[in-house]
Amino acid sequence: MWIAVMYLWAINTLTLLAFGWDKARAKRRKRRVPERRLLWLAALGGSPGAVLGRWMFRHKTRKRGFSIWLFGIFLTQAAMVYLIISETLPTLL
Repeated sequence: MWIAVMYLWAINTLTLLAFGWDKARAKRRKRRVPERRLLWLAALGGSPGAVLGRWMFRHKTRKRGFSIWLFGIFLTQAAMVYLIISETLPTLL
């Protein structure tokens, strides 16, 4: 259980930092983090960090396709967490 918690903390922190890094690079017109990489970080469990980074840095807000993919990943992961909790919680009580 603790391994999963530590993994999720790490991937969400990494994803949040990647969004901040990409925003900073965009302002300086430097080489960017590819959208595909940002979406992969979200898909690997970092979707809360991605949504938070998007809001905090006001980044990738005009990219409709990116937004659809990101929120699709987020909703899928939220549904999975709900199902896991609803199955696991009653057995713990």
